[in-house]
Amino acid sequence: MPLVVLCGRPGSGKSRRAAELREALGGPERAAHVVAEAEGGRAALRAEVERRLSRRDVVIVDAGNELRSIRYELYCAARQAGTARCLLHCAGGAGGPDEPPFEEPDPSCRWDRPLFTVRGEEPLPLGAIRAALFESAPPPPHRATRTQPLQSCGFLHQLDRVTQDVLAAVLVAQRSGAQPGETIRVPGVAEGLVLSRPVSVAELSRLRRQFISYTKMQPSDENLPQLTSMFLQYLSRSIQ
Repeated sequence: MPLVVLCGRPGSGKSRRAAELREALGGPERAAHVVAEAEGGRAALRAEVERRLSRRDVVIVDAGNELRSIRYELYCAARQAGTARCLLHCAGGAGGPDEPPFEEPDPSCRWDRPLFTVRGEEPLPLGAIRAALFESAPPPPHRATRTQPLQSCGFLHQLDRVTQDVLAAVLVAQRSGAQPGETIRVPGVAEGLVLSRPVSVAELSRLRRQFISYTKMQPSDENLPQLTSMFLQYLSRSIQ
């Protein structure tokens, strides 16, 4: 059954909204589970969501989900499970200096829609949320279960190339003496990467494989310009 992903800054009321959703969406015909951030970080949260997803129960993700790359992973998990999903943005709150940057949801991105936004004490748009979760058409077959279009070959080639380029830039910077906290630059990309610690070749290769496995679930030429930025965000969030 459906997945509801919450996102927002600290103090925006996500946990309160998650409790409201559990009360409103659960019932005798279905259970509603809240999956919250805990020890283990992003990987543990994703694993718990994937374990809970089924065709019966509702899963509500009570977490900041600050980065587009995190929300993209959850989008892919829902597609893989063949279930509907929506995103609830809890606006407001105030992130501290040690909090990760918050990337506002963009309804033009398919992993950020259907998008609902609530502020302060506004009531939840429960009617619209129920319609998105329970009355929308089933998602189309996952690309992984059908023949890939020819255009995806170019997408996968680009995905392989840009991730290799990022890893090469990180390794060169580390060999050149880059210290934790310094910005690592990737040629041709304005966005940089700041690492909190040195990272081994084995760990970088593992993260690259994970990112590729998630991203190639939905090969799309519309993502080509964003691939490098998405991978940099993925590394930034995964390397703690």
